[in-house]
Amino acid sequence: MDHRPAITDEPVDYINPDVPDALPRVTAPLVAATDESLAGYGFLFDDPDAVDVEIVPWPSQGWRPLDRGTGDQAGTVSGDFTFTWKGEQLWAVNDAVNDTYLSGWSRDPGQADPDAADPARDRLLLWHANYHPDGGQLFYPMDGCPFVTALALPGDDVTPEKFVAFHCDGSKGLYIHPNVWHEVIIPLRPVGRFFDRQGRIHGRVSVNFPKEFGVFLEVPLPGA
Repeated sequence: MDHRPAITDEPVDYINPDVPDALPRVTAPLVAATDESLAGYGFLFDDPDAVDVEIVPWPSQGWRPLDRGTGDQAGTVSGDFTFTWKGEQLWAVNDAVNDTYLSGWSRDPGQADPDAADPARDRLLLWHANYHPDGGQLFYPMDGCPFVTALALPGDDVTPEKFVAFHCDGSKGLYIHPNVWHEVIIPLRPVGRFFDRQGRIHGRVSVNFPKEFGVFLEVPLPGA
């Protein structure tokens, strides 16, 4: 029997996501980001200009193969990726692909206050994650901001339990391979500015935790 959730390609409102006010949570384990712990997910780096972003050839649609040397010529696109805490909400603006997202909340969405004077920021509740089948992606902290991000290894049969939260101290950038599940960079400061480079096609395959599993993915955050 197939237990896969029903998936649609209906448009998703990333600025005002349709999620319940509260749900159970699945907590990702928090680990220090090292090249050893990131094996299979990606790696750390010092200089973004020294990293080649992997580009995956466009898949053929039938039994005839792609012509050699084609299907991977769109290259990459770069820009600032800014992550901003607004009270108990985390917002992301990706200038490279001209996207804005409400990424998650540090409390249940029904209680999260975007104007909180003393916001709780010891966790982030994620409703969504995605991967890029067309290429890898790198993030480099432009101001040394420490951060956390949740990743899961490739495979469309992903579940919330497969995610791991990686804590990066801000001294290095993070590269993730194509097809690795991810969502946002979670800054451990009010604002984190990152240099982003990714595949220009920007194919995106998504998982919606509330709709598919009835939970939020909880990412624990250490002190900065």
